[in-house]
Amino acid sequence: MFSFLLSFIASALLTLLVIKEARLHGPALDANFDGVQKVHAHHVARIGGLPIFVAVAISSTISIWRVPVLGDLLLALLASATVAFAGGIVEDYTGRVSPLRRLLLTMAAATLGYFLLDARIDRLDWPFSAWALPYMWITLPLTVLAVAGIANAVNIIDGFNGLASVVCICMLLSLGYVALQVNDMFVLIAALMVAGATAGFLIWNYPVGLIFLGDGGAYFIGFMLGELALLLVMRNPQVSTWYAALLLIYPTFETLFSVYRRMFVRGKSPAMPDGIHLHSLIFRRIVQWAVGRKEARALIRRNSLTSPYLWLFSLTAVIPATVFWRHTWVLILFCVLFIGSYIWIYVRIVRFKAPRWMIRHKKH
Repeated sequence: MFSFLLSFIASALLTLLVIKEARLHGPALDANFDGVQKVHAHHVARIGGLPIFVAVAISSTISIWRVPVLGDLLLALLASATVAFAGGIVEDYTGRVSPLRRLLLTMAAATLGYFLLDARIDRLDWPFSAWALPYMWITLPLTVLAVAGIANAVNIIDGFNGLASVVCICMLLSLGYVALQVNDMFVLIAALMVAGATAGFLIWNYPVGLIFLGDGGAYFIGFMLGELALLLVMRNPQVSTWYAALLLIYPTFETLFSVYRRMFVRGKSPAMPDGIHLHSLIFRRIVQWAVGRKEARALIRRNSLTSPYLWLFSLTAVIPATVFWRHTWVLILFCVLFIGSYIWIYVRIVRFKAPRWMIRHKKH
């Protein structure tokens, strides 16, 4: 818990500093209130990833001092993550880094992790067997696409105050728990450091949104999630590969479904932003109706009320993944159930028939 608390305190203090100082830097403020994915009504610093990154770097330095044997692994992990973080934070400041360039940087980061950390997908588990993937020409592109995909997926679900942060904290704590069960101290410490730093940011982001995670924060946390999940599974054969699949299925399937919807349903570029992600639909079709009013204060309230729906939904994957981390057939079953539930909820909301449990009755 030392790593978690250290990162939490450092991140909370650094985030407060950024909130106070970012107003002096125009490019670091999100003042676009008209975009299809914008649901705030005041100027907000969008460089929340900066204090998270610095807090993890500080915590890593102290962890290396306390446990020198982890030094090479932590430095390699942080070096790889820095590449993914760089594209996002530059975009936050300048707004001039295209989605393709950010994707390429996260792929470069995953490639670094492949060689520096030996973080590679080299097997796929099934209920009664496992498929070995011994060839580099298969494992390298598969690993790069998987890790870069998770980093971009976290950025996609970062649509409301606290949404991506809480979802990622839950996933990181799950990684820490399973790492503890298999005595993988490197993954345990790294997961707790990132979770603590994200929690330190969260207290300023939710519910009122004093600062946003930004692309830098989303890519950094997403990369760490993907890399640590991969390392945990591949370093410990007793952990099913489907544990990582189920743990990360919410942001992953949200991304895949968004690509399908944009390309094949709407005939547009998959990189084109839109306002019909599941979290956007819940905001517009359920929360907005329940709260009413269009004033800035009501907008902030509706924003904060949207995230808990998705927190609960993501836990339907995170909890069974954490409980059944070694049982492949159970994990596969929950993956299928989650995908079916996601599509059912999405279709129901699109047709204005939201499930009853999602509807908050309007107060008169």
